Amino acid sequence: MRTFVAAEIRNEDLLNSIAKMQSDFKIKATPVNKQNMHFTLLFLGEITDDMAENVKKALAAISFNPIEANFTHAGSFPNPRSPRVIWIGIDETASKKLVELASQVEEKLAPLGFKADKPFKPHLTVFRIKQKVDDISNILDKFKTVELGKDTITELKFKKSILTPSGPIYFDLQVVSAK
Repeated sequence: MRTFVAAEIRNEDLLNSIAKMQSDFKIKATPVNKQNMHFTLLFLGEITDDMAENVKKALAAISFNPIEANFTHAGSFPNPRSPRVIWIGIDETASKKLVELASQVEEKLAPLGFKADKPFKPHLTVFRIKQKVDDISNILDKFKTVELGKDTITELKFKKSILTPSGPIYFDLQVVSAK
């Protein structure tokens, strides 16, 4: 099964603000559905059922405090001239706390052979771009600083992802609550 560890966004007002922002982007790209909005703390890829049980045991040992995050700006990977992903970022304090949480996840799962392929950069993917689009610098400039809302991250989730032609479908395998 295809798996990852995530922190989900659940504040409905924030999700609605993000959906409105998505509609302001007039580009050929696939928007992420609001029920699928999350920070991927660590992508695990294809694993067996036995490995999933080991991951659950390791994640159960994680302890963290709730993280209040303000959603404050937008950006793109790798750059606005040839974007593949458009994302929303959070304030610096929440960003540091989320990096710490992702590090804790990686530390607990490293003995099982999991390691991040690049340093974790807190971002909420809002578009995936499959075909080349024009430079989106002008659109992103409108969202360099923006107040989309806030959410408090109170759960870490171990998730299964099933890819379908109409987008991924996610299932919770485990929920670890903040203290």
